[in-house]
Amino acid sequence: MSTGPAESERRSGPLLQHLARRMLLRSESALTPLGLRPRHLVALTVLRDSDGISQQGLAGTLQIDGTNVVGLLNDLEAAGLVERRRSPADRRRHVVSLTAAGAKRLGQAECALADAEADVLGALSPDERDQLYDLLRRASQGCAPTCTEAVPPPC
Repeated sequence: MSTGPAESERRSGPLLQHLARRMLLRSESALTPLGLRPRHLVALTVLRDSDGISQQGLAGTLQIDGTNVVGLLNDLEAAGLVERRRSPADRRRHVVSLTAAGAKRLGQAECALADAEADVLGALSPDERDQLYDLLRRASQGCAPTCTEAVPPPC
């Protein structure tokens, strides 16, 4: 007599999707009081880690269209979290940097997200969370799908 799901029911995909959805919803609610959205957080993190990157380089790193990166940077610049300056090497380019206020807000966001993650993964011990992280990281390495792989073929 089996007490768990049948072998054919042991699929990780639906569980990962459910967990990702819970994490996304909880993360969005944690970021909202800080005036941030997940896309803002990703951009701020890239800017912190790159210490001044061209606007075009940021668009490439984020894998978004140049027009969309302009809108994203407009939001962040209006909030005083980033600044754009002309590149001294090439006046046609803008270099984007994180401001002190941006670094502080990013730190607050990371703390808020740590709380959100603890909430979503509350059923796991700290060791299990570390193990989950290691497994997910290993599973995701080298798995950047192309657009054709990410989009199912038409019926």
